[in-house]
Amino acid sequence: MTAVQEAPAVAVNGTGIPAAVIAAELQNHPADNPDEAWTEAARALAVKAMLLAEADRLSIEAPLIEDAKGRTLVPDDARIEALLDQEVSTPDADEATCQRYYEQHIDRFSSPALVEASHILFAAPRDDEKRYAKAIQNAADAIVELTEHPNRFAALAETLSACPSAKQGGNLGQIGPGQTVGEFESFLFSLDPNQLCPVPVKTRFGVHVVKAGRKISGQTIPFKAVRPKIVDYLEEASWRRAVAQYIAILASRTEIEGVDLTRSDGPLVQ
Repeated sequence: MTAVQEAPAVAVNGTGIPAAVIAAELQNHPADNPDEAWTEAARALAVKAMLLAEADRLSIEAPLIEDAKGRTLVPDDARIEALLDQEVSTPDADEATCQRYYEQHIDRFSSPALVEASHILFAAPRDDEKRYAKAIQNAADAIVELTEHPNRFAALAETLSACPSAKQGGNLGQIGPGQTVGEFESFLFSLDPNQLCPVPVKTRFGVHVVKAGRKISGQTIPFKAVRPKIVDYLEEASWRRAVAQYIAILASRTEIEGVDLTRSDGPLVQ
């Protein structure tokens, strides 16, 4: 039996929302399973019906409103926009609020630290114990040689490394957080500039001999440069909270069947 056949009837103030209409709305609500997608589609349509009913009650007409891409909204969407503009108000994000947000989330406004990295890769699949053990031994032997002869790193990389970077003497360029696998980064970012990692580094690609080069500290972006983005973010978040509260108030005085609009999770307004 399909989700359409099992789902309860959905109605707002006694006016039903046909199952076929909900089914057509499913494409706008991707989910892990059909039941969840159906529920989200039904909720979205129930909210829309409730807002249009309120626009009817307040005699709100459909003004000409364009979206962010300059396209004129269809009448129902334009009426909902006009309703929300009239009934929902939020304060502007003032300087103190923006500054406080900036200071509390300073990591979001900083460029990451970078490390120039070089490596020699002895490729081996983890599930091949014999080959992986051999790769570990080869990496350990290379580390011993490089400890005694640090200037041989590029030559060994060109000869031994299974990575395309071998052609550049093992040089990977500047590496930032999240650009490589976690095990590699854990060792790389703990090294001092120009330090050779004293142990082989094991990853799913094989075993690496890792050397750090120059380190470049992260830079904090000045408040003035990011203030407009902070204003946009805070005012958008404030507006969404206010709309959610407004919808909750409408839902509390609306007769709704077949769907729950009191949940706090999930977007009610697209």
